[in-house]
Amino acid sequence: MPSADPFLTVTDLRTRTLTAAELTAALPRAELDVEAAVAVARPLVEDVASRGAAAVLDASERFDGMRPEHLRVPPEALQRALEELDPAIRSALEESIARVRRVDGEQVRPADSVEVVPGGTVTQRWVPVRRVGLYVPGGRAVLPSSVVMNVVPAQVAGVEQIVLASPPQKEFGGLPHPTIMAACALLGITEVLAAGGAQAIALLAHGAQDLGDGEGLQGVDLITGPGNVYVAAAKRLVRGIVGIDAEAGPTEIAILADGEAHPAYVAADLISQAEHDPLAASVLVTDSPELVGAVEVELASQVPQALHRERVEEALRGRQSGVVLVTDLEQGIAVVDAYGAEHLEIQTADAAEVAARITNAGAVFVGAHSPVSLGDYAAGSNHVLPTGGTSRFTGGLGVQTFLRGIHVVHYDREALAGARAAATTLARAEGLPSHGSAIDIRFAD
Repeated sequence: MPSADPFLTVTDLRTRTLTAAELTAALPRAELDVEAAVAVARPLVEDVASRGAAAVLDASERFDGMRPEHLRVPPEALQRALEELDPAIRSALEESIARVRRVDGEQVRPADSVEVVPGGTVTQRWVPVRRVGLYVPGGRAVLPSSVVMNVVPAQVAGVEQIVLASPPQKEFGGLPHPTIMAACALLGITEVLAAGGAQAIALLAHGAQDLGDGEGLQGVDLITGPGNVYVAAAKRLVRGIVGIDAEAGPTEIAILADGEAHPAYVAADLISQAEHDPLAASVLVTDSPELVGAVEVELASQVPQALHRERVEEALRGRQSGVVLVTDLEQGIAVVDAYGAEHLEIQTADAAEVAARITNAGAVFVGAHSPVSLGDYAAGSNHVLPTGGTSRFTGGLGVQTFLRGIHVVHYDREALAGARAAATTLARAEGLPSHGSAIDIRFAD
């Protein structure tokens, strides 16, 4: 029997006919007020832009409870962390790196050349961003996997300069967590900053004349990586000065399941994301009330065994989590497309066929043996993914994040002659005759 006090609130859509907007509004969703965080982050970002390292150190003292001795992590600290890394963790990281590198290596897009007319070609070539800043958080969990997910696609893309920032840890003398540093050393990243939060994003964007070691820090061209709401706010503030990947919110999992799904698997996967954060969203979409009851029984059994039981329970009972009951699979697909989950699992009959019909998701995990946790570490996919429904218009981090498409246009005289009439006519129609004259002059006697 399900628990008398169920973990998941049920939203029943079986008898409701909703517009697209009404459906989106009816679904559980974490509330993330980035704009309010912007008001807090703005003076901090401006202070770092003005005062550089001193502002970062002041912010670290205020928010991290300590003032790092080194903003730039010494190379010997990185190497020592790698030497002292648990061999089992090193082996797991190496396996994760190899799998992500294999996937990214196959996904680099080659230059494409199109002959528009004889003698006239347009080529798109892909050029890596020159210098990137990668952010790895250091809050409730230590995330060396996020080092892998940020660094490997940048390296595969051919990025020349990579600088990684992660918060200083009081228990480790103001350096980032040793496992984070070890992952950096394993990947050959030598420019590592002991800085976290909005101040780290501002430092990456604006650089600094002196980090306190007599050497400056050059600002980057692109910033990627997950973080809390203040990291998202800082990204919003520096966007335009630099590129950003996304404004990440709390993690999400949605599971589209039918009556054939294994309730223990479904419960375990909901818990796996709930342990990230009290604001994490765990959503089950199903046409089977029987499955809902069985999942509640499993949650009642599994949640008390979780290391972070209180955090998990708060997330599961939060307004951002719950069950959405649907009439059938068709309605279920419409619901998960409206939700646009960061992570979407398909645990139904003909799961691959159902997955092929999904249009909005950061990543789709197909079948009973493709849990989201696999993608977090060892599937070869990337776990830096769009949240908050933004998968409607953007995708996850990957090798293409770090590549820019440049069109190269090459027309000879005959090919230009063939385009002359259309180009000059449109130039006159737009009231820009000098545009047309720049073409006509090439045919003057």
